[in-house]
Amino acid sequence: MRMISKFVTPEIIFGVGALSQVGESALRLGATKLFVISDPGVVANRWVDRAIDRLKEAGLSYEVWFEVTSNPKDYEVIEGVKRYQDTGCDAILAVGGGSPIDVAKAVAILATNGGVIQDYEGVNKITRPLPPLLVVPTTAGSGSEVTQFAIIVDTRRRVKMTIISKSLVPDIAIIDPVVLQTKDARLTAATGLDALSHAIESFVSLAATPLTDVNALNAIRLVARYLRPSVASRSNLEAKSAMAMAALQAGLAFSNAILGATHAMAHQLDAQLDLHHGETNAILLPYVMEFNMIACVEKFARIAEAMGENIAGLSTWEAAERAIQAVRRLARDLDIPDKITVGNLSEERINNLAQNALKDACIITNPRDVTERDLHNLFALTLKRGIQVD
Repeated sequence: MRMISKFVTPEIIFGVGALSQVGESALRLGATKLFVISDPGVVANRWVDRAIDRLKEAGLSYEVWFEVTSNPKDYEVIEGVKRYQDTGCDAILAVGGGSPIDVAKAVAILATNGGVIQDYEGVNKITRPLPPLLVVPTTAGSGSEVTQFAIIVDTRRRVKMTIISKSLVPDIAIIDPVVLQTKDARLTAATGLDALSHAIESFVSLAATPLTDVNALNAIRLVARYLRPSVASRSNLEAKSAMAMAALQAGLAFSNAILGATHAMAHQLDAQLDLHHGETNAILLPYVMEFNMIACVEKFARIAEAMGENIAGLSTWEAAERAIQAVRRLARDLDIPDKITVGNLSEERINNLAQNALKDACIITNPRDVTERDLHNLFALTLKRGIQVD
C-alpha cells in the first residue's frame, strides 16, 4: 500500500517560440512592473532583450538587474531585494539558468517575508505569499523553473543552503528550446548531466511515487538519446527540444521526490570551491550510484534499460551495473573528468564537507542509510588532491 503523496507543478508553456508568451503571461499574473533578474552571459546573448520586447508589447514596465554569479551568494540576494523594493516592482521575471532563477526565488521570499535568507533554510519556513514569479530557463539542466527548491550560498559558513517550500514553485514556466542554441558545448554537457543526476536520484529516492517515476524515467531516456547530439551541434533543434523536455521532467521528478547523496555532496563542494554544479554532479553520480546500488538494485536495472542498455539475459545485479557503466560512458564521451581536481584540501576540510553533507536536506531521501564516515570515503574517492595542508 502506498502512502498519500502530492505532486506540485507550475503552469508550463513549452515549445519553439514560447518566449513570445512572456508579456501575456505577466499580464495574467497581474503584474504592472517586473523585476527582471538574469546574468551577464544571458544578457550578452540578447535573451533578456527579447523578453523585454514582449513586456513592452504588453504595456508593462520593468527594471533589469543581472549581477548574479554561478553558485549565487547571500549578498547577491540582499542586493536584489533592495533593488526590487527601491524600484517599486510588483512581480519578478527570471531569465537564465539555475542561478538567476534561484536568486529570483530568494528575492521573492525576502520581498514579502522579510528577514535574511538564512531564516528560510530547510523545509516550509515561508509564511507569507510571494510576489508573482515568472521564469524563462536558458539552460537544460537545473529544473529550477518547475521546482520548490532554491539553493543559495551562505558565504560566512561556506555552505549551500537548501530552501524547500511549495511557495517557491514559479507561477508560470516558459520553456523555449531555441534559447538553448546559444550555449557552448561545455555548458550544454554539464547542464544535461545535471538533469540526468536529478532524474536518477529522484527515481531511487525514498520519496519517489508513480508520478515522479514516470517523469524521471523519461528524462533518463531523453538524456541518453539526445545529450550527445545536443553537445555536438548548437543548431540541432530536435536535440535541444528533447533536452529541454528532459530537464523539465527531471525537475518535476526531483521537486516532488527530492534527491540524494550526490546533491548533498555537490552542494558542499560547490560552496567551498565554487565549482560548476552540473560538472560536480556528473563526477559524483557514478560513485554514489555504486554506494547506493545494494539498496535499489531493481531500480538500477530499470535505469540501465532507460539508458538504452541491452539487459536481456542479464541478472538484475548485472543489469544494475550496466546503469553505472552507461553513466560513466556518457560523461566520458562529453569530456567530463572522473575526479574533481583540487589542491590544498586537508583531511580536516574533507571531514567538514562530510559533516555538512550529512545535514543537507537531500540526504534524507537517499535510498541507502549514510553515515559521516560513508560521506568522507565518497569524498575521498571523488577528489584528486594536491598537497594536503591544514
